[in-house]
Amino acid sequence: MRILTIADVESRYLWDFFDKSKLEDIDMILSAGDLAPQYLSFLATFFKGPILYIHGNHDVVYDETPPDGCVCIEDMVYTYKGIKILGLGGSMQYRPKPYQYTEKEMAARCRKAKRKIKKAGGVDIILTHSPAAGINDFEDLPHRGFECFLKLMDEYEPQYFIHGHVHLNYKWNMQREAKYHNTDVVNAYDRYIIEIDSKEEA
Repeated sequence: MRILTIADVESRYLWDFFDKSKLEDIDMILSAGDLAPQYLSFLATFFKGPILYIHGNHDVVYDETPPDGCVCIEDMVYTYKGIKILGLGGSMQYRPKPYQYTEKEMAARCRKAKRKIKKAGGVDIILTHSPAAGINDFEDLPHRGFECFLKLMDEYEPQYFIHGHVHLNYKWNMQREAKYHNTDVVNAYDRYIIEIDSKEEA
């Protein structure tokens, strides 16, 4: 299964220079947040598979204008072709605004998610906006990652941890991919394709 991951900036390759053939070999789209709802709605117009999204810290506009044809997977495990995806949007709280959380608040969300992971029989992809602590994050509060995300990866060993929030152009040596034990960590900034084997029975 080929999955297009997107986050933080509306890709000119997909929007300004769109050609529907660019999505022909894609099975699913995952949005890691901070994208205009019109952008996701535009992609949904041409894409036949599911477009799943969580909120970035700047996505308050989604409350009044949610993207058409897309599925919000905040605090839930969504299964597609046997692949289980957990969604946990938002960033570290640096202002009293929606979709910003303290470490304690995000840890509470993670604890609730564990019950849903158990019911689903595991998780293959964790989709977040913020990175996990110490992996692709910064020391400043707005871009600091969550410790509780590390604990989720420790316990469930998903194949992928997909995030956004930390733009690849913030520093010259920013990494797109990293490894945390058995989990591939991917920064979905702009656009990036990952591959995962479908678990759906033939």
